[in-house]
Amino acid sequence: MPAAFHSAARGSPRARLVLVVGLVAACAAGLRGAELRKETIEAWKRYVAATERRIAAEVEDGDRFLVQDFLPDAEPLRAALLAGEPVIDRMDTRDAQGERLDVPKGRIHHWRGAILVPNATVDHVVDSLQHSMPAEELQSDVVESAVLWREGNRLRTFLKLNRRSVVNMHYNTEHEVEYVRPGGDRAWSRSRSLRIAELEGFGTPEEREKPVGDDRGFLWRLNVYWRYQEVAEGVLMECEIVTLSRSIPFLMRWMVAPIVNREGRAAMLNMLRAMRTRLDPGPVADGS
Repeated sequence: MPAAFHSAARGSPRARLVLVVGLVAACAAGLRGAELRKETIEAWKRYVAATERRIAAEVEDGDRFLVQDFLPDAEPLRAALLAGEPVIDRMDTRDAQGERLDVPKGRIHHWRGAILVPNATVDHVVDSLQHSMPAEELQSDVVESAVLWREGNRLRTFLKLNRRSVVNMHYNTEHEVEYVRPGGDRAWSRSRSLRIAELEGFGTPEEREKPVGDDRGFLWRLNVYWRYQEVAEGVLMECEIVTLSRSIPFLMRWMVAPIVNREGRAAMLNMLRAMRTRLDPGPVADGS
């Protein structure tokens, strides 16, 4: 970390504020343009394929189901969830040899979060998500949504996103979504981005899309994987979010990476809490 940072950080609040504002401005200026390259896309495909192979094996396990059920601390994690605490962690898919999957000219962000929706059933949760509850009611970063087509448990959706990390970002996006309902107390879903276009002039008459893959590079791909498990207390909802962005320049990494990680965790927490609030059907009447 530069010595100038330590010196200014020990100064007055005004000096610290000026430093932070200057650093953020420098980051924004340094991250103005990026091009999504073929080798980056291929690396993303390898990462997603490895992730989806693991997910497929886990949901078909029979006994265990959630990601956390396969972790060494599965019991305390489940106890925390059942007590109403959200659980959030970063994830990192590795190859068959346990090595990191390199992403040239790009960076993959992989988060897992889970929460209990009390009093709910799997049918209620999945039916609400699939048919009756617009995405903007569940996710604070969704400005507008629409179902473009639907066929059984598969649909294509449009989402207009307003995201914030180092800077504000706005996107028009399209996604292929599939829900799997094998019966019993479990279900799962998968959403893969099909198109992500960054917007200029958001909310103005001059609003327009930048060329796909030739923008600032903050969001190039977005996949979301949900698992839903009904328990006596309600429904455990667990989410994996995997996104692809440009890589962070080395000289900025010490400052930008913590901001990105903090915003990623906060976004996951906000979404989980909104899901719990909107999907909770309320106390179940005692029929005795």
